[in-house]
This record gives sequence, C-alpha cells and structure tokens, in this order.
Amino acid sequence: MTQAEKGEAAAAENGKDKERDKEKEQRGAKRPIVPAAVPDSLQEQIQSNFIVVIHPGSMTLRIGRATDTLPIGIPHVIARRHKQQGQPTYKDSWLLREGLNKPESTEQRQNGLKMVDQAIWSKKMSNGARRIPVSPDQARSYNRQMRPAILDHSSGTKWTNTSHHPEYVIGEEALYVNPMDCYNVHWPVHRGQLNLHSGPSGSLTAVLADLEVIWSHAIQKYLEIPLKDLKYYRCILLIPDIYNKQHVKEIVNMILMKMGFSGIVVHQESVCATFGSGLGSACVVDVGDQKTSVCCVEDGVSHRNTRLCLAYGGSDVSRCFYWLMQRAGFPYRDCQLAKKTDCLLLQHLKETFCHLDQDLSGLKDHEFQVRHPDSPALLYQLRLGDEKLQAPMALFYPATFGIVGQKMTSLQQRSQGDPEDPHDEHYLLATQSKQEQSSKATADRKSISKPSGFEGDLRGQSASVAENLYPPEVEIGTSHGDCIMGGNESEEPLTAHMSRKTAVSQFEGKALGLDKAILHSIDCCASDDTKKKMYSSILVVGGGLMFHKAQEFLQHRILNKMPPSFRRVVENVEVITRPKDMDPRLIAWKGGAVLACLDTTQELWIYQREWQRFGVRMLRERAAFVW
Repeated sequence: MTQAEKGEAAAAENGKDKERDKEKEQRGAKRPIVPAAVPDSLQEQIQSNFIVVIHPGSMTLRIGRATDTLPIGIPHVIARRHKQQGQPTYKDSWLLREGLNKPESTEQRQNGLKMVDQAIWSKKMSNGARRIPVSPDQARSYNRQMRPAILDHSSGTKWTNTSHHPEYVIGEEALYVNPMDCYNVHWPVHRGQLNLHSGPSGSLTAVLADLEVIWSHAIQKYLEIPLKDLKYYRCILLIPDIYNKQHVKEIVNMILMKMGFSGIVVHQESVCATFGSGLGSACVVDVGDQKTSVCCVEDGVSHRNTRLCLAYGGSDVSRCFYWLMQRAGFPYRDCQLAKKTDCLLLQHLKETFCHLDQDLSGLKDHEFQVRHPDSPALLYQLRLGDEKLQAPMALFYPATFGIVGQKMTSLQQRSQGDPEDPHDEHYLLATQSKQEQSSKATADRKSISKPSGFEGDLRGQSASVAENLYPPEVEIGTSHGDCIMGGNESEEPLTAHMSRKTAVSQFEGKALGLDKAILHSIDCCASDDTKKKMYSSILVVGGGLMFHKAQEFLQHRILNKMPPSFRRVVENVEVITRPKDMDPRLIAWKGGAVLACLDTTQELWIYQREWQRFGVRMLRERAAFVW
C-alpha cells in the first residue's frame, strides 16, 4: 500500500469514528437530566396541531388535536375474537357490579330510599308548599297492563358485521357485537383506574395492549394520522387526581416507546378542568360514569390532602333508576342489566327523564322506544312519579345504591416505591429522619450550656422544617389503614398520627354523599382564605350530574350543610355546572388543549430519548404536580 493510500484509509477511519461519536451523542448516551430543552430537530415553535390530547375515561375516550374545537368521543371498549373456537365468552360488566346481591343489599337500599324520601318531603317547593309524595303503587297497575306497540318490523339497528372475522372491533361497534359471536368484551379503564382482574385479559400487559389498540385505532380512523407519523406528534395525557404511579409509568412507556409519540406531558384531570373553564381556583367535582372525584385546585396546583375518590357515578344512578322503575311496574319486562343494548337504553332513559327539580311532582306519562338488532321497533307507554327525582338523589344518599362490602371512598395512597426511582418519598422520609436525629443530638449537646428556651425553639424549628419537607397527609395509608413508617417516625406528635388514622377509618370504610365529600375536601384546605375561595367556586364537570336543576340543588345542599362560621363570611356559594356554556363532559379535555398552547408547557415535555435513558425519574423531574 502506497503512502497516499494509507493516508486515505486513515482519513476514512477517522471520519467513521466521528460519525459514530455523533450517533452516540444523538442517542443521548451522555445526556444528563437537565431543564427541558426542545431537541435540535424540533427547535421551531411547537405547533398545536401536532399535539394530541388524550383523556381516557371509564366509559368514554376523548381524543383530538389540541387545535380541534371539540374532541372525538368513543366508547372506551374493545371486543377481541377468541383465539380458539368453543371457548366461553367473557364480558366485563357495565351496570352490574360486586356487592349488589348481598343479604344486606335490599335492606340498605330501602333505608337509603327512606332518607331520600325524607329529604324530598323536608324541602319546600318554590311556592312554599310541601311536596306530596307519590307511591309507586299508583303507577304500578297502569304500567303492568301496558303492552308495546310495534312501530316497525325492523328496528333499524344491526349487529356489527363480523363475517370477515376481524381480530378486534372498537368503540360503538364493540357494543353491538352479537352475543352469539365468539368475542370477549373488555373495558380497559374501570372506576378511573386500569381494569386489572383475574379473568381473561385482566393482566396489566393485556390491559395496556387493549389501550394501545383502542387509542391507535382512534388516532388512525378519526384524527386521520398514520401511526408511522406519530414520531412527529406529541401527546398530552390526562390522569386521575388519585393515580397509581405504576400504571401511569406503564402508560407513558406505552405512548412513547410502543405508539411512538416523540414527547409527552402528563397532567391531572382536576387541574385541566380549571384550565378548560378559565378559573384560577376551584373545588373541582368530577362526576363520571363509574367514579366521582373531588379535589381543591389553587393556581394550577391540586392540593394533595383534599383529594377524594368516590366509587360511584352515573352508571350507578342508571341502575338505581331501573330498580325504581321495576318497583313501579316497568313495562319492558325483558330488560336485563347484563345486556349491553339494555344498558344503553337505561342510560338514555336516565338522561331523558331524571331531574333534580323539586317543583316537578305528581304522576306523568312518558313513552320510549326499544330498538334492538334482529327485533321489531317497539313503543312503550310508561307512567312515573318520584322515581325520576329519587334516582339522581342517590348520589347524595349512596346507601340507596345497595352496594355492600365494597370500598366506596379512597384517599390519596402512599406509593409502594419503585426501584427505578430511588429518590422518592420513602428516601426523603429516611434521610429526613436522620437529619432530625442529628439536629436533636446537636440540640441536646448545646442545651448543657444554653438556656432551656433555646432547645425548645430549635426542636420546634426542626419539626416545622420536617413538616414542610413531608406534609402529614401523604402518610394516609391504603384501605387497611396501614402506615409505611419506620421506628424513628413514630416520634411524630400523637394528635397528628391519630387524626390520620381517624381520617382513614372514617372515610375509606363508608360511602360519603356527594355534598359531604365536597364539604370534607374543602375542610382539608390549609387556610380559611383558601376555604372561602373554594366555597365561592365549586366547579362540576363530567357527565354524571347533567340533570335539570342540578346546579341549584347542589348549591342549596352546600349552603345548608357548610359550617356556620363560613356561612357568615362567604359572600356567595357558587356552583358552576356549565362554564362558558360548555358541555361539562369536555371541560377537562379542553383544559388539556389549553395546556398545549401555554409557553410554560415547554418545560414539561418528556422526550422519547430521555424516557429511554432515565425512565420514571423524568416524571419526578418534569411533572407539573408532585410525583
């Protein structure tokens, strides 16, 4: 080899080394965790039409570009074909739930209904007269003799066509899969959390796979974005206020590493609801289909110790309404809570007939249609009295739902720790404890030469620093009231420890009515000024309380039950159900879209490359809430 050839080969080798170094750098091999910076390839201004906002509900998935006026809403459900023929089909329940068929259920339901009737009678109508209760017996004889009229020999609705044996069908099509077809039906989100269970496809991996398929389908079909182009898009994900860290971590990993979005921002539903409604501070009451969450939000921060999650919602009202209609001789006798088509009908009847207007009284005749696939279209006559008011009032007297032996109220739980996130709250607790011990030892040594008052001051100071580092509310345990505390932490003030234990036992064991949950949440605010703010701005979102006169009804109950000391100083208790005349079901999603347009959001993005290297630690670094 000549000298010139050797020189060329060396130059080529050197060029390859430089390319390899450049590739390493691009892969982020040596990149530390730093304040968010937009990667070089995306230096141009963030374009909102390249941001997808995802709000996954228990019943409905809302998804759309941040620039869209309204999101797409589809039933959050998937039907998957059996791998082997002849297997029994599995269907996640919708209106049915555990705890309804216990021996005590009927008695509890009757007791709850008595309280509802007492509340109806005790509140006067606007003309000052007492409301006259209507017995279901008065409607029963009329309803029992009703027979349906045939409107048409074809209902106009059809079962989903599965003749080409698709592996899965999504959304509305999944609800109309023929029960005789070999498909399992799964709702991947249940009461606001991932629907993990011991049945088929109930594992974390299977539920995440269902989410990925449903979301990918919606993005392709409704947003018309090819999945291969998601590397140019970013995602804003709305999560519940009381969230499971492990589940959020897995969903973020799925969005970035499997679906292929280039970046993500995770934020809480309640905070997004305040953004969407244009309020700086509010007590956010989110009444969904299967759960109701209450939380106080101040200047974009959800106060951790004010968070409550109630395990009931709109679907429980639908089931309660069905039970009340049955007492009144419901003429559609083939109705079954296990059938998806009947569940859809009952949801529709609830939304059409139910109200919270005390001035509407007496018996009234209604009609409704039943249009099921492979059946004629039927028209039924129905006479109802107080049932239309009693069903939504069950939200305030949840014993009426007849649910026994289930955990009905959740507070913020302590996380179990994550080996990928060593500097979590458990680490803070342990290191803080050591700091306290050393402070006390120093104070004890100095107390020999210092006056006794100095020691007390120092100890008080140390305790207040510890409290700021790790506020007491995060020590509320799980449903068993456990406290992950070491021996040294037991030196905390006894009253604080007892109050936490009381909070756990008092609320997690029983079902709180909606008004009591709101009062409890506001009462957990740190200062009286914050409490006053919350009383004057109670924001109701979600689709579970969209009844006629619901705003006035809730306002009246809060006014009557709030502490007298606040009744004097709060100028007006304001309940907001339709801010800016918006559909309350869309407000949280709209807040996510607003978040996408804010300059400050630039600092919150977690990019795919960073997640690949640092994992869940990025959520601790970048999340806009305390992770």
